[in-house]
Amino acid sequence: MKPNRLGKSPIFVSSLCLGTMTFGSFTDENESIRIMDIAFDSGINFLDTAEIYPVPPDTKWVYRTEEIVGKWLKTKPRDAVIIATKVAGPPHGWFTPPLRNGMTFLDQHNIRKAIEGSLKRLKTDYIDLYQIHWPDPKADSESYYFEILQTLTKLREEGKIRIAGCSNETPWGIMKSIAVSEKYQLIRYETIQNNYSILNRRFEDALAEISRKEQVSLLAYSPLAGGVATGKYLLENPPENSRFIYYQKMGERQKKQVKKYLNSKTLETVKRLQPLAQEMNISLTTLSIAWCLEHDFVGSVIFGVSHSDQLTDILKAVEIKLDKEIKKKIDEITTEILYPLG
Repeated sequence: MKPNRLGKSPIFVSSLCLGTMTFGSFTDENESIRIMDIAFDSGINFLDTAEIYPVPPDTKWVYRTEEIVGKWLKTKPRDAVIIATKVAGPPHGWFTPPLRNGMTFLDQHNIRKAIEGSLKRLKTDYIDLYQIHWPDPKADSESYYFEILQTLTKLREEGKIRIAGCSNETPWGIMKSIAVSEKYQLIRYETIQNNYSILNRRFEDALAEISRKEQVSLLAYSPLAGGVATGKYLLENPPENSRFIYYQKMGERQKKQVKKYLNSKTLETVKRLQPLAQEMNISLTTLSIAWCLEHDFVGSVIFGVSHSDQLTDILKAVEIKLDKEIKKKIDEITTEILYPLG
């Protein structure tokens, strides 16, 4: 497993990161621990979680993922595992987080409440990478970034976090945070965790340049586009436990996600990618993960599984090198079908 540096920090992580957002909802505790054991034994030293997990966000199981990860973490040497978690974003964004009674404003008070809870659930005295889960879409002032970065700086000084990162951030937001960090000599974001896959290449529009020039590593989440890139939704009868089959039965927010991920453009893209995977004698899953690993701005690719048997094709991706011809064909497909996720 190739080690990559996170930003300008001294921390190196495996090129694959185990995402845990299904642990406690779609995946029970025993299977979650089995997945973490297999991943760790395969050379993955990097796990990503969040206080709001598992998904879909719900008061009936909020915090459960960190509890499961914490139970597993006690069975491993602490220094052998790089743990990333996140503080939830603001309640006036795209939905209200089901924790702290929906009062999750990004200020010193809430960040401190969040990390104290995460430390307790994870059964550890420090977080390796602490991230802002999503930014406040209505905040555009220097004082907003100053309070967040000043709080994270104090947490580092107290030994509660090692480095900081952001998630779902915009080009303007990451550059503003860097400017505030440099101006006041505060902690900087070493990572940006954003959606990136063959079906969603928007990161390359502007953020990739920032990532390279400012040395902010991308932690690419949803590299399989919520499972769409595996090809399972091309089947006449997709598995009933698939995320978007489940989401179709839920509320308006989940139904909007279904429309975003499952549409004529995404399905047509996957159909055209299928022959390339067959040509290489690998699965669409392996192809999709391997493609993400090819990009120099990617610090680690965050994948999630609900069952341990799904790990095989993902782990195989680290052994695959895509040749120029395959990458050219992928570029042609994703140029012709531009932005299938909108």
